Amino acid sequence: MRLPSRVTPYRNSTFAKFPKVLSLLKERDMYPQELYRQVKGKNFEVADFIEVMDCLYLLGRVELSKGGVLRYVDGSQL
Repeated sequence: MRLPSRVTPYRNSTFAKFPKVLSLLKERDMYPQELYRQVKGKNFEVADFIEVMDCLYLLGRVELSKGGVLRYVDGSQL
């Protein structure tokens, strides 16, 4: 996981990728491969996607249903 530091600017850190993923999941639930197709690009590789999803899951911001669908978890509902 790339944390912001003197060497790694925030825009290149894992944290900077959270808003893009969360904004897509707020719109609707998606399968992981569908979500990856939406975010992949020059600044978002497979390793970045896995790191972001791991972090968001551990932070309780996304959950994975039994059917394999990712869902945004609204923190105000906790």
